[in-house]
Amino acid sequence: MSPSRRDFLKTSAAAVAAANLAPAASARQPELINKENARAGACDWQLTRVRPVGHRTPAIEGYCSRQSVKAGENLDVMVSTEPATKFTLEIFRMGYYGGRGARLMKTLGPLKGRPQPIPPVGEKRLRQCKWEPATTIKIPADWPSGVYLGRLTTVPDAKDKPYWQSYVIFIVRDERPADFLFQCSDNTWQAYNRWPDNHSLYTDPRGAHAVDVAVSFDRPYAKYSQIFERPLSTGSGEFLLWEFPLVYWMEKHGYDVSYCSNSDCLEPKQITRCKTFLSVGHDEYWDVRQYHAVKKAIADGTNVMWLCGNSVFGVSPFSDNKRVITRDGIYSGLTDKEINAAIGVFTKDWRRRGPDESDIIGARSIVPFNGGGDWTCTKPDHWIFKNTSMKKGDAIPGLVGWEHHGAPAKKPGLEVVAEGTVWRGGTTPAHWTATIFPGPKKNIIFNAATIWWPQGLSNPPGHMLPWSHYSRPHGPDPRVQRITRNLFEATLQ
Repeated sequence: MSPSRRDFLKTSAAAVAAANLAPAASARQPELINKENARAGACDWQLTRVRPVGHRTPAIEGYCSRQSVKAGENLDVMVSTEPATKFTLEIFRMGYYGGRGARLMKTLGPLKGRPQPIPPVGEKRLRQCKWEPATTIKIPADWPSGVYLGRLTTVPDAKDKPYWQSYVIFIVRDERPADFLFQCSDNTWQAYNRWPDNHSLYTDPRGAHAVDVAVSFDRPYAKYSQIFERPLSTGSGEFLLWEFPLVYWMEKHGYDVSYCSNSDCLEPKQITRCKTFLSVGHDEYWDVRQYHAVKKAIADGTNVMWLCGNSVFGVSPFSDNKRVITRDGIYSGLTDKEINAAIGVFTKDWRRRGPDESDIIGARSIVPFNGGGDWTCTKPDHWIFKNTSMKKGDAIPGLVGWEHHGAPAKKPGLEVVAEGTVWRGGTTPAHWTATIFPGPKKNIIFNAATIWWPQGLSNPPGHMLPWSHYSRPHGPDPRVQRITRNLFEATLQ
């Protein structure tokens, strides 16, 4: 039977609508970030009132059903309030926004909250919540890729009672070609998450680096507490500390950037759609599939900027639904001598489960793991130092830490552009190295060698400078900014 005129028009309208939406998913949009950051920022997005109880904030806490989500997909938000009370959920996209750091995207509520059960300790010390959703959000088509914080705030039932707050966090991803792919290090956020009562990959009774220990994304993020106490980060993972300064700086300057989670980078095509892949901050835990995806992307001509330290160290395969990671062992870079020297950190059942991480980074983690030092120029004539005025021996104080890369790989054309000593506890020395080497298609692989590199780029609202092992970075430095711009500009040519 021939379709009616009404059916034909309906079908044609749907086809036109689909065609109009298609460019948002697959076409280049080089001005997207500039246009987004021209919008009004939020004056009030940070947490004001937080009441931690150990590694929880039982008054209100929550988590999201996915690490990342695309426009048009649904995201469940699980929330527990103790006692039962109403609450609001404000969703912010993180960026520059005239220096305010975030834009309010949506407000929901008041919604009904109630206490939800704390899960028992399961196999591999897993704590995995099975909470009922408090609300479901369909991600609008006009929400750009980015890191999103949801601020949970209780609604008191009387004027003389206080409100309490915490965050949830998720990433909106897309599939468009872009200049930069910013991978958040959320596997590492979860590895160090101690919710609900000191349960992380590091709190197994056998030792800090025990194998066959698992953590789940189906639970709230506790406050960040590894190298200093930061209650106002509750629920945000480690984003505000490590990734946010680079997000803020890149969006201020209008770089064409798309965002994703560790779980999105298991195949090369996710990475090769962009010119440059960014690993940021503390990017320690990787599924081996991520390693092979990045190795293939480098072979295909993708640039890689390792603006991080202690990266690709723990082998942590995902569960089938990507909601659980298990520490299975370590990548193979460390020597037996180094491991034996650190046997107090490793357990005796340590094992190698992945390839040598320095092959894709240019250097690798070394023992001692921790410490701090100055980032010292050793090759001032290299183009990355153009317009920095740095001379050989000039140093950026405190930029190296709290973990780092050393032991350069034997890669053709690899150059050590900065190096020096890092001190653990102010007494034990180790040698770090920042490196750069060419890929097979004239692509660039740069290793900054320090978790603290983004600290030299900006100091956005809600951010707090870290310190550890008697050392700390100093914050924004024009030399770090210029080196980063030189590197980024080279990848865009």
